[in-house]
Amino acid sequence: MPEFGTLRRKSLREIWPNEARDFTKWLADNVGELGNALGIELELSQSEAPVGDFSLDLLATDLGTGGKVIIENQLTSTDHDHLGKLITYAAGFGAEKVIWIAELIRDEHRQALEWLNQRTDEKTQFFAVTVEVLQIDESRPASNFKLLVLPNEWQKVAKHQRSSLISDRAERYRSFYQKLIDELRENYSFTGARVAQPVNWCEFASGFSGFRYAVSFNRGNVVRVEVVIETGNYEKNKSIFDYLASKKEEIGKEFGAELHWERLDDKRTSRIAFYRDGSINDEDDKLQEIRNWAISNLLNLKSVFGTKLKDAMTQAYEPLMENPDDKDSVAGDFGSEGFSSERM
Repeated sequence: MPEFGTLRRKSLREIWPNEARDFTKWLADNVGELGNALGIELELSQSEAPVGDFSLDLLATDLGTGGKVIIENQLTSTDHDHLGKLITYAAGFGAEKVIWIAELIRDEHRQALEWLNQRTDEKTQFFAVTVEVLQIDESRPASNFKLLVLPNEWQKVAKHQRSSLISDRAERYRSFYQKLIDELRENYSFTGARVAQPVNWCEFASGFSGFRYAVSFNRGNVVRVEVVIETGNYEKNKSIFDYLASKKEEIGKEFGAELHWERLDDKRTSRIAFYRDGSINDEDDKLQEIRNWAISNLLNLKSVFGTKLKDAMTQAYEPLMENPDDKDSVAGDFGSEGFSSERM
């Protein structure tokens, strides 16, 4: 007979004595795991983000939609004070998703978030998440996110996305990317995302803040996989790009093909891309070929750039002051068509 250990649940304060210094920092480092639990791709944007006289614990981006995500955490059970802060932060940032994490979600606060999900539009979604820490005998502790409140129809998104409000072209995008992220998640553990959006692009976290991998259909019947450089600061982006470009020959050899190095001086972002022909209106067999090509090259980009992105962040520039005149946004790379956004 096998010997079984004793499983016990540890108090969060045993693991993280201080909420701001320990728990929030741990969440910031593990925001990708939180996203995996929710089935979305999250990237940290800022810790202790100011809202008037208050500070939001974590501000993140949903890479599937580009929307802002606010995350407020507590080491104890939820309270009325934090519920009020959640609403304030959601309004202050124009949040698309609102996530409340605590050791215990009180019934009245669970009901309040469920009520908000029922009363607000589909562009604003509220989540309640608990964290438990488990340990078997003297083994290392393991954390686990448990979802207690989810937006209405969260698990029925496909039905909503097929509604008549979405154009046929947008539905083709959704279908293409749903198959792509499912294969990347299930076969390669490349992403934790579960729901594709009806837009012409799809982004994935790189594991390093300021960098993303992406696939997009573009004007002129071309498809692109790319490394997106977007730290939020123009000078940093260009300095990082220049550092990577200085290794262009080495990187090209590792990738096995000629990459396009696009500094994009008129925009805040920069990118390193690989192209092929293709359109979302192609026949199904051609779309499957494009999907296979995109998956293969996303994996190749990650393999080649994985360690180089970290080096670029630490070596490419001295810390730079934010330029208050730098108001251009990554959104400047997009146009629009119905419910989709055509990336250039």
